[in-house]
Order: sequence, then C-alpha cells, then structure tokens
Amino acid sequence: MTAQAPHKLLAEALGTALLLAVVVGSGIMAERLSGGNVAIALLANTLATVGGLYILIEVLGPVSGAHFNPAVSLVMAARGELPRTLIAPYIVAQLVGAMLGAWLAHAMFEASILQFSTKLRGGSGQWIAEAVATAGLLLVILRAPASRVAAMVACYIGAAYWFTASTSFANPAAAFGRMFSNSFAGIAPASVPGFMAAELAGAAIGVLLHRALGRAGQGSAVVARAAIDGSARGRHGA
Repeated sequence: MTAQAPHKLLAEALGTALLLAVVVGSGIMAERLSGGNVAIALLANTLATVGGLYILIEVLGPVSGAHFNPAVSLVMAARGELPRTLIAPYIVAQLVGAMLGAWLAHAMFEASILQFSTKLRGGSGQWIAEAVATAGLLLVILRAPASRVAAMVACYIGAAYWFTASTSFANPAAAFGRMFSNSFAGIAPASVPGFMAAELAGAAIGVLLHRALGRAGQGSAVVARAAIDGSARGRHGA
C-alpha cells in the first residue's frame, strides 16, 4: 500500500459519505416540500445529486480518483490504473462512507439515525435499468476527455435518474447506503443484492462497449491515475 493510501481512503470515504448525504438529504427535503408530487420530488433529488456529484469529483478527484463506487474501482484495478492492494480498502471506505452519509442526512433532518428502508425495488425492469445505468456510467468515465469527466458524469447521472426505471443508482455503495434510510431515496435490504449484481454486470458491459468502440481520446480516464500517484489532472467518479 502506498504512502498516500490514507489520504486516498479518506477521500473515498468522505466523498461517498457526502454523496449519500446529498442523495438522501435532498430526497428527504424534496419529500417534505413537494406536497406528495413524486415528479417534483424526483426532480429536486436529481438536481441536488447532479450538483453535488460534480463538486465532489472536482474537489476529490486529484486525491483518490473520486471513484465513490466499487464498480468503478474494480474496473480501474482491472485496467491497472488502481493498485490491486487498494481494491479492498477502497471498497470498504466507500461502503462505510455510504452508510455514514445516510446517517448524516438523518441527523441533519432530525430523523431517527438508525433505520432501514422498506421500499422494495425489484423485478427484471429494475435490474435491466441498473445494468444500463452502470454500463453508461463506465462508458462515460472511460471515454470522456479528462477536462470534462466531472461534468459529463454528473450530467449522465442526472439524465439516468429519468430514463431508467430504477432512477439510476449505478453504484453498489449507493445501494448499500440507501438501505439504511427509510426515505424517498431508500431501498429495502432485500432488494440490494439484485441491484448490486446488476450494477457489476453493467460495469462489465460498459468496459466491453468501450473496447468495442476502439481507442478513446488521449484525455480519457486520466484521473484514474490519481489513485496511483495523486498527480492526475483530470477527475472522474460516480
């Protein structure tokens, strides 16, 4: 493990925690203010997530690569852009951060800290949607110009909130963290394994599509190298 590993792990835990705080917190706020209008609540949740994700990638990308997502970390490790000794620590940091982020959102809204979602999300449509959302996310990360990765990832996730049946978790850590919140953004624990499996399958599909499309521009995925030496100029995440 590199000397910079503690900084990288802190960045991954912090970034994932803040991402989940944004997702869950904005979901709680939207649910309280929307007067029962689910479309308005989803729109508010989407806008907050897009803005928060963009900022987190820009701020923490140079430190850890701003993965905030086990599927992204696994792909980067397979590509040799994340040391394999950091795979497990990255994933643990992301999962713990996701849980803490949900708890932080509850604390801010004076809700019960410890809770589990009762919102079941399952069925072939949901799983296909998660595979599509995650495949698209990896394709964007791998092919976007380095200077535009943060904006393109945030915009893609915002779009996927609306064109996928699952509202685009696209992230096993997000699915894990959301099960600790019985709110608008929650997912029942029983539904999480199916989401995670679909997301990992989608990540593999995204990599295959990237390879099938041929070499991307020179700037693509540069920020993943930040996970190795902290010197990357680009940013990516999800």
